[in-house]
Amino acid sequence: MKRLSKNKKAARWVVLCLAGVTAVILASCGNGKDSGNNLVTSGRGNERIINFFSPMEKTAPDAENVARSACDLTVALAEERVGVRMEYWTYTAENYQDKTYDEVALDRARNNMDDLYLLNPDTILMLGSEGRLMDLSGLESAKNLREIIRIANTVDGKLVAIPQEVVAYGLFVNKNMFDRYELPLPNTPEEFLECCRVFKENGIETPVGANRWWLENFVFAIAYADLYNGGNMEAEIAALNSGERKYSDYMRPGFEFLQELIDRGYIDAKRALVSEAMEGEGEDFLEQKTPVVMAYWGAANTETAYGKTDFELQVIGFPSDRGQMPVIPMTGFAVGAEAEHAEDAMLALDVMLSDEALQIYARTNRVISPSRNVEVDCVPALQPLNDRIKENVYVLGSNAGMNVEQWGNTCLIVRMLLGGASVDECMAEFDRLQEEAMNRQK
Repeated sequence: MKRLSKNKKAARWVVLCLAGVTAVILASCGNGKDSGNNLVTSGRGNERIINFFSPMEKTAPDAENVARSACDLTVALAEERVGVRMEYWTYTAENYQDKTYDEVALDRARNNMDDLYLLNPDTILMLGSEGRLMDLSGLESAKNLREIIRIANTVDGKLVAIPQEVVAYGLFVNKNMFDRYELPLPNTPEEFLECCRVFKENGIETPVGANRWWLENFVFAIAYADLYNGGNMEAEIAALNSGERKYSDYMRPGFEFLQELIDRGYIDAKRALVSEAMEGEGEDFLEQKTPVVMAYWGAANTETAYGKTDFELQVIGFPSDRGQMPVIPMTGFAVGAEAEHAEDAMLALDVMLSDEALQIYARTNRVISPSRNVEVDCVPALQPLNDRIKENVYVLGSNAGMNVEQWGNTCLIVRMLLGGASVDECMAEFDRLQEEAMNRQK
């Protein structure tokens, strides 16, 4: 799950994927309209309106013959088929000041201000647990979902959110630099450390380019490789939710690995702590000063990110004891349980998530579809990551079935580590979060 960055340049990259996942950054685009009521003064009489709150800017929602983004194309299809019009309500940092996109989304959903929402993993879990989101399992389009979608977005037995894409995070590597030092691409944490050692000894000051958002992917790959790929997932998650097992026991090896990367100088912790996504490390990677960064699937398709390099780019999974491991968080569309226009919103969402619409979306953005019936060829750089996902090898960076929200909390605790906290202090924070979750269940 990516969030939106306050920096407008970074926001352009992130917005493209938020309709399907990712993001867990502060939002910063849109028209900034905010109303305490679910009312639209459209001047069109009895026109059927669906209020849609998202981070995506759209200056003229009802404009005709205008090139639209992949998501907008599916909205247009829904508007035509259902006979409604989407009214966009979007977030601006200027209007909401210090509030994050998630905080604003929670407030709007809890006050039934909109019908349709685009939500990050932590808000999906919170609103789903509060019973504020419709169960989407009855939609015709839900019958075609990959199992990974159901797992990640089911709260208390209800499918409360569905994305338009499966956003996978991976390691973006400069294959030419690995070849120069005769290094195979790493599969395990030990192999990754050895590659970093060789790069460092050959004058590469910082082998791993990092920012303050995405280092948690290393943690998830190491922590949950067995949980999601060992055949005992449901029992292990049940043990975590009951308190029989501790989240900190899973997380500790990943945090110890990050601490080793920091201690050996393979990651610049001070720089990472203050760097926004891609802006802190992107330039050095493109200039071949650092051989490894981390990013999401869509960044390999986007020339404003890493879609056009002067070297051979490959995207692989994060190192784990089970080999290269993609990390997949989720954002998703959700409908307010008490929304004024919930029925129309459900009808429109069913069209937006149909195989027909998802084929349009996937072909436009060249992404992994949530529908098992929709396949799109990926660029060569993404083939290693795509191969693992097709083998059903991955870990989830967000899972609404876990009573401790994963993506946002782990990101914040990684920042504690970057700021100088010890691994033990970080584990104590996971224990505190788990205790709070247990108390809420009582």
